[in-house]
Amino acid sequence: MIFVRNHAPIDIFKTTTINSENSFLNQGEEKKGLPDQITINDSCLKAVCAPESLSNKDLAIITGQDLSPDAENKIIDYAVQAGDTVSSIATDFNISADTIVWANNISKSTVLKAGTTLIILPVTGIMHVVENNETLSAIVKEYKGKLDEVIAFNELTSDGKVFVGDLIIIPNGKKPTVQIIPSQTVVLPGSYFICPIASPCKKSQGLHWYNAVDFTTGQCNSAVFAAAAGVIQKTGTQATAGRYIRILHPNGVVTFYGHLSSIAVTAGQNVSQGQVIGYIGHTGYTIPAGVLGCHLHFDVRGAKNPFR
Repeated sequence: MIFVRNHAPIDIFKTTTINSENSFLNQGEEKKGLPDQITINDSCLKAVCAPESLSNKDLAIITGQDLSPDAENKIIDYAVQAGDTVSSIATDFNISADTIVWANNISKSTVLKAGTTLIILPVTGIMHVVENNETLSAIVKEYKGKLDEVIAFNELTSDGKVFVGDLIIIPNGKKPTVQIIPSQTVVLPGSYFICPIASPCKKSQGLHWYNAVDFTTGQCNSAVFAAAAGVIQKTGTQATAGRYIRILHPNGVVTFYGHLSSIAVTAGQNVSQGQVIGYIGHTGYTIPAGVLGCHLHFDVRGAKNPFR
């Protein structure tokens, strides 16, 4: 048990019997903590044997929100705990209350319900989803940011090129006095997207950042299909998402396919619905790590994710 400051005890890890051949977890158990943190005899957490006061940020990292080496620079989903307020969470994550308010479309006085998920940016500022015909310089100017800082923080190319669907964080950005009104989210018919993996289209995780669900076939290297026709907007590798593909569809919606073992398409290529574009893997950061973590991260930008 770990005690969170000003909160009731929370049972973070499943009880685990230590396997002499595997000092972390039995292969059948779900990995819940850091590799060197396990429960012993239901009473002690290796390396944290005595109750400690941990901030909400510590808890978010320990419970598997993002354990990647660069977690400090990533957006996370935070599960609200009893007694949390916007201000207390902002303090724990060392960001402004406005940052939480803007990212989650709430007010500073909103009463937070335990279990609710909040988006937590890694720095004080604001996030923007790039839309058609937008430029980075115009976005930065609108939010009163600094172009060089935004390029560096988001690891963009020096020319500041952005694509529709990019998630751009503007450090120390401010919400405009005249609010930017984003284009209306595209409403899609239920049949627009097909499942991006083979039947029975099994989900391994429900809705999470960013408007995403995870799919699994139970094995690595299963085919990944284009959920709808479009053009391959980008392919590449990210620290967390691993090998990924983004498809821009004719209606302006973008779909993202992450953790791929390999990619079967190239940027600029037209693809049809159901075409094989890549294969399921565990590249980037997955829980659990290795082959047990093989799954597809599928998110939709600009429309509702029909598989949520």
